[in-house]
Amino acid sequence: MTRRESLKSVLGLAMLPSTNGLNLSSLWSTIKVRSIPSSGESLPVVGVGTWRTFDVGSSGQARAPLEKVLEKLLAHGGSVIDSSPMYGRSEEVVGDLATKLNRVNELFMATKVWTSGRQAGIDQMNRSMDRMQKRPMDLMQIHNLVDWKTHIKTLQSWKQSGRIRYIGITHYIESAYDEMMHIMRNYPLDFIQLNYSVTSRAAENKILPLALEKGIAVIINRPYEGGSLFRKVNGQALPGWASEFDCNSWGQFFLKYILSHPAVTCVIPGTSNPRHMVDNLGAGLGRLPSARERQQVINFLKDQF
Repeated sequence: MTRRESLKSVLGLAMLPSTNGLNLSSLWSTIKVRSIPSSGESLPVVGVGTWRTFDVGSSGQARAPLEKVLEKLLAHGGSVIDSSPMYGRSEEVVGDLATKLNRVNELFMATKVWTSGRQAGIDQMNRSMDRMQKRPMDLMQIHNLVDWKTHIKTLQSWKQSGRIRYIGITHYIESAYDEMMHIMRNYPLDFIQLNYSVTSRAAENKILPLALEKGIAVIINRPYEGGSLFRKVNGQALPGWASEFDCNSWGQFFLKYILSHPAVTCVIPGTSNPRHMVDNLGAGLGRLPSARERQQVINFLKDQF
C-alpha cells in the first residue's frame, strides 16, 4: 500500500472547519515550534527532506509539484528544508524554486558537506550555497560523519565569521551513534540529525538524552522507514484512540510519536506530494502523545507487525 492509499481525506483536511474537535483554520498559524538550544531561535517542528524527491530535471512539469510542496510548507507554518550534495540536483531545485517564489529568506535551509579534504569541503560548501542561493547558510552539517575531524574546524571558523549560522553532524544508521556521541561531548554543536521512528527506537537509549543534556537541537530523518511503515498498516483503520492526541492519519500517527520525545526539535519526512506535505504538517497541530500514549502506540504496532 502506498502513502496515497493510506491517507484519508487529506486533500480536504485544511478546508474543513473542524476535525476531531480541532479548528484547523486557526491552528494552521500555530503549528508547534521548538527552540534551538544554542540560540533560542524557534523552529517549526515539521519540515521536509529532499533525498530522491527533489532530484528532478529542469522541466516545469517535473518541478511543479515540488513548488507546491514549498508553498504548502510555508503557508501552513513550516520553514525547515534539508538537502545535501549527495542528493543529485536537489540543492539546485530547492534554490531555484525558493527564488522563483521569492521565499528564500522565509526558509530555514540546511545542507551538508559530503567529501574528504579541507579544500574539497570548502569548494563543495560554496557550491551548495550557490545552488541553494542562500548566504549565509542556516545550517551546515557533516554528512554521515565523512572526514568530520577536518570539516568541523572549517565549520567552526565559518560560523564565527558569519558564513553559516549553525553547525551539525548527521547519520542515518544506529551503528554511528557512538561516534556521534563522542563528537557531541567534545565539540560545540548546534544540531545533530539522525534516524528515529516508532519501530527504530535505539536513539531513545543514549543519544537523545545526551542531546538534551548538552543542549543540542535534533532533526529526525527516516521517520517513515523509507515508507515501509505505511505498508505495514496496509488496509487497517487508524485506531480510534489516536484522536485523543489529535491524530487524523497514519502519517501523523508516526510523526506525533517522534515529536512527543522532548529532545526532538524537528522531523523532516521527504515528499514530492503537496497533499502529503499538508498532512505531515498536521502532526505539528494539537496535542502530542503522553508517556502512556507513547507506550500505547508501541504496543499497538507490535501487535500489527
